[in-house]
Amino acid sequence: MLHPSYSDLMKVVNSEVEPGEAPVVNSRYSIVMATSKRARQIIGGEDPLIISRDAKPLSVAVEELNQGKIKILSDEE
Repeated sequence: MLHPSYSDLMKVVNSEVEPGEAPVVNSRYSIVMATSKRARQIIGGEDPLIISRDAKPLSVAVEELNQGKIKILSDEE
């Protein structure tokens, strides 16, 4: 099982959305796409934004998202 869960990650990403506005993320697919894109950036040589014991780029990307170090932008941004 993924820790944090998809639901937890969606709450983190949508935490800054004002009431009445559409959420930035409303599907697991968006979480998967964002974290996989960030993992590819790390594999490509970008420095991780967190210190992690886990060397797997995808795990680092998930933790960065969970800690709010990276943001998912809506289509308008």
